[in-house]
Amino acid sequence: MRKLPPLRSLQVFEAAARLQHFSQAGAELCISQSAVSHQIRVLEQYFGTHLFDRSRRQLTLTAKGAQLAKGLEQEFNELSNLCQQAQGVPSQDLTLVVYSSFAVKWLIPRLADFNRHHPEVKLRLEMVSQDPDLASLECDILITGQKVPRGFHHECLLQERLIPVCSPSFAEQHSPMAISNFQQYMLLIVDEGPWGLDWPRWCEANQLDFDQGATHQVVSHVLLAIEAAIAGLGIALASDFMVEKDIEQGRLVALPWPDIHTGFEFLFSCHRQRLSEPGIVKVRNWLQAQLTQNKITAPTSVNE
Repeated sequence: MRKLPPLRSLQVFEAAARLQHFSQAGAELCISQSAVSHQIRVLEQYFGTHLFDRSRRQLTLTAKGAQLAKGLEQEFNELSNLCQQAQGVPSQDLTLVVYSSFAVKWLIPRLADFNRHHPEVKLRLEMVSQDPDLASLECDILITGQKVPRGFHHECLLQERLIPVCSPSFAEQHSPMAISNFQQYMLLIVDEGPWGLDWPRWCEANQLDFDQGATHQVVSHVLLAIEAAIAGLGIALASDFMVEKDIEQGRLVALPWPDIHTGFEFLFSCHRQRLSEPGIVKVRNWLQAQLTQNKITAPTSVNE
């Protein structure tokens, strides 16, 4: 006979540890916060040790609690997969077509969290630099910038706001960096095809003159501009959410210059009739949760 603690207590603990919140765990399991606390106490009495550190304002796991939580998360994920196989639930392999800039700077750093919470969903990523032809494209989900053709569901994930950034060494070398002298600095200009050049658009939006004869570096993709800025080559215009981590980790600094709202939107898209498929629902809900955690405006929906 296997010697196990109460399985309900293990389930409640796994949810509380994963969410780092008793009330959220209760909401997920449809029980009260006091019921969550009771199940945690049952488990702590069983193991004879505290699983959560309650001495701080924020709920944290003890070393034993973290060890238990890691193992339980894996076991519950495997149990979920087993139950789905027994029920004959079809495969949840999905192909996600996504802009390369969004994939590299926002999605990839967060993808481990999705895989940890939804190991049953296998995402194949296909990167594109331009809007694909939705009518002929074979994929399940897209994160691009277009709202055609009809029959697709679209949600705005993020609206583009470009901010001027450069490396700390570049900023120190040219300090003080006055906006009145911006033409004197090396500008890393992105040629965005039909959208035109980004720095001239920034100048127009901020009623500044752009010197066409000045020496600047032109690149074909914003990822190149960001990497060039990190390397200290000059000043780039980058989406604020794409360089958030680079700024936090000291690779870039945001200049106190005006931003520009381009009107461009990063859209989550899929066929409208597939919106309720389990795998797509999980990807969509996870994206919304990530945006909420990062205090970004909730998506809006459009059906074409």
